[in-house]
Amino acid sequence: MTTKLARSPSEIALIALAFILSGLMLVVPLAVIFAFALREGVGTYLANIAEPTTLHAIGLTVLTALIVVPINVVVGVCIAWLVGRFRFRGRQLLITIIELPAAVSPIVAGTVYLFLYGGQGLLGPALQAANIQLMFTVTAIILVSLFVTAPFVARELIPLMQQQGTEDEEAALSLGANGWQMFWHVTLPNIRWAIIYGAILTNARVMGEFGAVSVVSGSIRGQTNTLPLQISQLFNDFNVTGSFAAASTLALMAVLTLVLKSALEARAGWR
Repeated sequence: MTTKLARSPSEIALIALAFILSGLMLVVPLAVIFAFALREGVGTYLANIAEPTTLHAIGLTVLTALIVVPINVVVGVCIAWLVGRFRFRGRQLLITIIELPAAVSPIVAGTVYLFLYGGQGLLGPALQAANIQLMFTVTAIILVSLFVTAPFVARELIPLMQQQGTEDEEAALSLGANGWQMFWHVTLPNIRWAIIYGAILTNARVMGEFGAVSVVSGSIRGQTNTLPLQISQLFNDFNVTGSFAAASTLALMAVLTLVLKSALEARAGWR
């Protein structure tokens, strides 16, 4: 029979402080967003969300995430596999390059893309000659989103794979497994949660990215406005209720991502 030890006053105080700070930093801002969004009634709230440019911004944000997250998950897994399982010349340089997007300001990243692919950029004239326009299009939004979110999956996986070592893979190979069987049945189950966490971080950054997207998108309403840009423009137009309604939608998308993560964890725990 186990006895439950009573918590000391200092432990209780620390737990209470953690809940209070979490509430002030997380719950209160969310409550304020929804309070402002609903202050004119549910009908006005739904009408603001159903406004065509806001609906387009929501759809574009979701579309960008649906494209960027899978690509960066696949690329991140490949890079982590390369760095975590092999030793080669230039390995440290590759790790540095992986970290580069996290060190560069998103606005600087967007400006670099503009100077590369814009009409007056380095490659702009050649693209114009081929009748290709990248900047101020959905393609530009996807490109900069891929850049700013590139490190997240790899950063989750590389330390884990280095810590795990190669013993399990070597055992699978010695038992006759081919490379794909080894990855699918041995490596992937060991890193699946790191992949999920990296995908969640990538998704959150894609949906909330403002700086880089604002530079390359042109912020054209109904065409290249993602949800963060739409929120900013509505607020600048003094449409406070509309901006908070759009912000609440972005917050709900983030919450749904966390709910999906919890559901996956619970499902794994039931097995």
